[in-house]
Amino acid sequence: MKKVAILATNGFEESELTSPLEAMKKEGFQVDIVSEKSGTIKAWAETDWGKDYNVDKTLDEVSAKDYNALVLPGGVINPDQLRRNENALVFIRDFFKQHKPVAAICHAPQVLISADVVEGRTLTSFSSIKKDLENAGALWVDKEVVVDEALVTSRNPNDLPAFNAKVIEEINEGKHELQHA
Repeated sequence: MKKVAILATNGFEESELTSPLEAMKKEGFQVDIVSEKSGTIKAWAETDWGKDYNVDKTLDEVSAKDYNALVLPGGVINPDQLRRNENALVFIRDFFKQHKPVAAICHAPQVLISADVVEGRTLTSFSSIKKDLENAGALWVDKEVVVDEALVTSRNPNDLPAFNAKVIEEINEGKHELQHA
């Protein structure tokens, strides 16, 4: 059985966690919500706070070795919190070092910038962080989903159907030797 970690904290965009979670569970994957602390994390639902979601594992309980892939939901608050957490950045980098699929949507590529894994990569994101990604050495393109050697990125919740399909495809393909940190 494929195991997938969704790394999130308070302020994640609700649909960007729930839609991939449901799609991956439907595919038969085991999916854990991983966060900084145990308990629950609160979603952001478009214009206001959303529901609380149970955390399955904390960063200090897991390692990239435990999973086949990593999914990073966006939202404005979530990536800003995670990019300041060194344990989160190490966790992310380890997926790249182990050549495993990583998927990030909306503002989530901000965390990838802080993890130093975007230089030389082609990706997309929410348009407001285009310049940040370019300044970090990435080639930014405006497409609903972009795949660069097991790095899957999308722009916003409207892209979730294409994002979910590509994430599942990459997970089913397994390790990608050209995936790198």
